[in-house]
Amino acid sequence: MRSVVVRRLLSLDETGTLQTVHVRIAAETTGVHLRTVWRWLADAKESGRAEPVPRRGVFALDDVLWARLGELGGNVKALYRWMGEHADEVLAGLGRDRLPSLTTLHDAVHRAQRAGRVLEISRPSYARLDPQGYDRALAELALPGTIDEAGQAAVEPAVQDDTDSSDTPGTSPFNDSGVRLYVPGAHAVPTRQLGKVTEALAHTIAAHGAVCVYGDPGHGKTVAVHQALRLLPRRVPVHRALVAVKPALPQLRAALLTAFGLPATSLTNRTDAADRALLKAFQAPGVLVIDDVQRIAAPELDYLRLLLDAPTTQASLVLCGAGAERTLARAPALASRVLTWQHMPRLDPVQIPGVLRLFHPLWDTATDADLLHTDKTHAKGNFRTWAKITSHAYAALDRHPGHTVDAALLTRACARLGPRP
Repeated sequence: MRSVVVRRLLSLDETGTLQTVHVRIAAETTGVHLRTVWRWLADAKESGRAEPVPRRGVFALDDVLWARLGELGGNVKALYRWMGEHADEVLAGLGRDRLPSLTTLHDAVHRAQRAGRVLEISRPSYARLDPQGYDRALAELALPGTIDEAGQAAVEPAVQDDTDSSDTPGTSPFNDSGVRLYVPGAHAVPTRQLGKVTEALAHTIAAHGAVCVYGDPGHGKTVAVHQALRLLPRRVPVHRALVAVKPALPQLRAALLTAFGLPATSLTNRTDAADRALLKAFQAPGVLVIDDVQRIAAPELDYLRLLLDAPTTQASLVLCGAGAERTLARAPALASRVLTWQHMPRLDPVQIPGVLRLFHPLWDTATDADLLHTDKTHAKGNFRTWAKITSHAYAALDRHPGHTVDAALLTRACARLGPRP
């Protein structure tokens, strides 16, 4: 990433359009200090090359080894073992006569990260899976007790009794991930759309950046964010800020203080003390999640930008909400600091029959034609709408056990959705 950033800055410098704001954005994107990017630019002008000039005699990882380290989840010891197993190939690529020690390898990784090289970890360090097994691991690790889109067996919770808690009066309508399922016996299904969001968040959090997950209501943005966060290593703390509708700055500050476990009541009206406390909280690596970010007005969003701009900030920011991209467009200073924009699309028609049958067993007897027609005329790929249809169909079958899931039942269920489902 250093070479890409430096080349772009050099091209702007040659045309005379380079400004401090360009360097600041580059620093936020690469996760380094502003002065570091200026030093990169000065070194590139002096040496005539965008890539860093390695010190002679000092071991450095090439692109192949760096990519392999990312595939191994950032585990340097695992890379060391892999290098020993492929010694001839590695030595030929490095042009060396012997492999480095484990300590030398650790030092080389630390030097590269301090120089601004971002380690792109595509999956958690404790989940070393091949690509074919990644989706299955996503379901097993993120949502215990669910099944994946491929239809493989579910992973049962660690503690389970004989009572179906979903049918018990007074039970929470949400599952373990905070997802409202509307109907007993339903499962949260990790679709491929959720997998894409998970990969985007994993990369952005590894780069200590900001990510915006946006899309229409009911497409599963919050589900995807919760699932991705549950895949993070346990040493990465996650803080969730609950914001009100159009919060004033003191209210937003109080929500952030509460998210970090700080005394919001005593600090809310003490601006300087609250700001110092939040800046200190942002110094520790972690993740701050703000759902329904469309509730926040532009001036208050700029306060988030000030926290992100602090040189000591190490925390990542996850912004999520329907219309979040339009909200951030009204705060261009913060929008320019978003590293990853991830759209959450609606379900494709080809997914509908398989996903619904995994979502609830009552759809096992429904025909694909009836499901596709209902999706085309009412649900339109919206998972939340399908959850409501499932609830109404479930209630109708409970009242009339002899009925079957056919076009007539689906029509009656959809009639309860309202004029504009």
